[in-house]
Amino acid sequence: MPTAARRRDTPPPSTGSSEIEVLRGFLDYLRTSIAAKVDGAPEPQVRTAAVPSGTNLLGLLEHLTNVERSMFLGDKVTDWQATFHAAPADTVADVVAHYRSTVDRANKVLDECTDLSAPLPHPDRRAPTVRWALTHMIEETGRHAGHADILRELIDGATGR
Repeated sequence: MPTAARRRDTPPPSTGSSEIEVLRGFLDYLRTSIAAKVDGAPEPQVRTAAVPSGTNLLGLLEHLTNVERSMFLGDKVTDWQATFHAAPADTVADVVAHYRSTVDRANKVLDECTDLSAPLPHPDRRAPTVRWALTHMIEETGRHAGHADILRELIDGATGR
């Protein structure tokens, strides 16, 4: 395994004092961290399962893109296991760009949500509160960012967030 240079860790964000600013600040911090972890990862290792579960680095970001779309944009996902695999034709840059674009769209929805106790605006289904959705996405993104840290280090030795 080649040894990559260690990156300096990016510290947790300084956020505003309101609950929504803290939650959104930490979610954006984790989103940036996992996108950076996948960005520039080499093919075909980025798609190769490095653990018995079959998890691969590119699949983690594809999955999180689908979770963001489901949670904040109201998309329906019928097969969550399928979301852990990027399309063969999609490059690393494609998957990272799609994730970042989805995050931008999700943030536009969140910009309109000022009451954490109100449900997200999903007219065709029962939606969680903004508070619950943000907390869940912090947990989901943080969990997979930790997986991505390990997978990227196994691929090329890259560490840091």
